[in-house]
Amino acid sequence: MIRMRWVAFAALAALLAGGADAKETGHAAKLSAEQIVAKNVAARGGLEAWRKIETMEWVGHMESADPNTLGLRFVLEQKRPNKTRFEVAALAQKTVRVFDGVHGWKVRPDRQGGVTAEPYSPQDLRFAQEAQGLDGPLIDYQAKGIAVELAGVEQVEGRKAYRLTVRLPSGDHHDIWIDAKTFLDIKYDRTSYSKSGAPGIVTVIYRHYKDVEGLQIPGVLEIGVGSGRVPDKMVIENIALNPPLDDEVFAKPGSSRRHRMATSPPAPATGSTSQ
Repeated sequence: MIRMRWVAFAALAALLAGGADAKETGHAAKLSAEQIVAKNVAARGGLEAWRKIETMEWVGHMESADPNTLGLRFVLEQKRPNKTRFEVAALAQKTVRVFDGVHGWKVRPDRQGGVTAEPYSPQDLRFAQEAQGLDGPLIDYQAKGIAVELAGVEQVEGRKAYRLTVRLPSGDHHDIWIDAKTFLDIKYDRTSYSKSGAPGIVTVIYRHYKDVEGLQIPGVLEIGVGSGRVPDKMVIENIALNPPLDDEVFAKPGSSRRHRMATSPPAPATGSTSQ
């Protein structure tokens, strides 16, 4: 993504966390990890409803303290099992990141007015491969080979939250905080890697959930929280479920048709709820 802390998804990228501390013990953590996941899946719309979603598209804009990001609009397209295409456009220039589930490519403008394409770095590739698709790590987590443990009960921005540790087939682990009242995701820490291979943490906070055809999907993602700087925001204006997306959309750039981004802002999704 124009780096904007590729989450993400991606998405997976993986919001303003006031900190996760003050662990509680004893009766506060009566629910098991399995029960918390089941309640989370139900709160998000239900397992069967999510299984019916094969593709998803988000359209919106970026907000950042960096003045160079003003006016940045994005389109994020996803397709099962783990394909993504992320376009960011500003001032008639477009940056694209594409992942076909195995390989990834980055396309960006060059100084001569053309574009350059290069494959993902090993770090980019690892990050994309661990993104767990359009529904995240908790939906069908056992089928994805993911183990989930309850790490404790903590306060996140004054709200009690269950902290779940998810262990991926790769051996890496991520942390997810689930609101103890709504059972929706509120915070997600996942591992990222620098060019040298050194691990780091990308933090995402999920805000302003929208009801989209019965599914609960966040309307704002705040990325890079806890880094001592103002977090970047992905503001999602429109969400489409099961739009027609051919595999060529996620193919190596230059091997398929050009995929154009809409230039006019879409109408926002309806039926939103705030968190």
